[in-house]
Amino acid sequence: MLWEPKFGGCSRLSEILGDISHDSVNRFLLRERYEPQDLFNIIKPCINLAGGIISVDDTVIEKLYSDPEYAELVGYFWSGKFHRTIKGLNLITLFYSDAHDNSVPINYRLYDKKEGKTKNEYFREMVSEVIAWGIKPKLVTGDSWYSGVENLKFLKNQKLGFLFGIEKNRTVSNEPQKYCQVSCLDIPDQGLITHLKEFGFIKLFRKDFKKEDSRHYILSLPDEENLKQTSRYEFLIIHDTHWEIETFHRAIKQVCGIGRFMVRDSCAIKTHIFCSLRAFIKLELMRQRKIISNWYELQRNLFIKVIREYIFENLIDDSII
Repeated sequence: MLWEPKFGGCSRLSEILGDISHDSVNRFLLRERYEPQDLFNIIKPCINLAGGIISVDDTVIEKLYSDPEYAELVGYFWSGKFHRTIKGLNLITLFYSDAHDNSVPINYRLYDKKEGKTKNEYFREMVSEVIAWGIKPKLVTGDSWYSGVENLKFLKNQKLGFLFGIEKNRTVSNEPQKYCQVSCLDIPDQGLITHLKEFGFIKLFRKDFKKEDSRHYILSLPDEENLKQTSRYEFLIIHDTHWEIETFHRAIKQVCGIGRFMVRDSCAIKTHIFCSLRAFIKLELMRQRKIISNWYELQRNLFIKVIREYIFENLIDDSII
C-alpha cells in the first residue's frame, strides 16, 4: 500500500478504505491467479520492445518472524544486507530498460523449492518467455551468480549479447591451451579480448571500487567486430544500466510494501507480490509522464499536508513560539 508506510495486512487496508471488509481483501488475495505475463501485458504498450537491456537479479524479501513450516514460499536465503542467511522470500526479476529511459519489471519468479528448479533455470525460463512475448533486447546483464557456462551458452544460442560479472578465479586463455585466472591478468582500461574456458571469445573488463575489491566483467556480442570496438565508456553505460535493478529492489521494499503481508497461503502471497509490482509500474508510468520526478515523491507528498496541519493545530501555540 503506497499510502501506508508502516503497517500492512488485510485489516489495515479495510480500515483505510472504510467500506470493504478485511475478509473481502483476504478473499481477493486467495481468489486471483495473476501470472507474470499479466504484468508484462500491462507495461507492453508503454515501452520500446526492441533494443533495450534486460537485467537479472534476485532479492530477499525479509520475513524474519515467519515460520517456514506454516508460511509457504518462506525459506532461508543469503542476504547481502545482513551478510548471512535469513528467513524470507526470494524474488527473481527480469528488469528491462529501454532507450527512452523507461525501466520496468517484465518477468519474475518467486523461488519455490517444491518446483525443484534453480535460480539459473528460472532465469533461462524467464528469458525464453519474454522473447516469445515480443521483447528484442540488445543485451542481457547480471552478476556473477548468473554467469555460469550453461547460461552463457544459452544466451549465445539466442543470439543475445551479454555483460556479466564473473568471479576472479574464472579461467581464460590468451594463448592456446594456456589458461590462467582473470585475477592474474593485466587488463587495460579498454578491455581485453580473451578466450573464456568452455565458452569462447569475450571482452574482459575490470572495475575498481573504493571500499571493496575490484570486480571483473565479461562482455559478449553476436558480432565479434563490434565486441573488439566496444570502449570502456560503453561498458560503463551498460554497467550503470544494470545497477537500476538494485534501485528497483530498494523501491519495491521501501515504497510498494512488497514485504508487508500477513498471509500464509502461496496463492495469496503471489497475489500480493503481483500487486506490489503493479504499484511500482504505476509509479514508473507517473515518472515517465512527469507527474512525479521519482518513485519516492508520491508517498512523501501524501503526508506533507497532514503533518503540516497537525503541527500548526496541535503543537504551535504561544508557549512554544
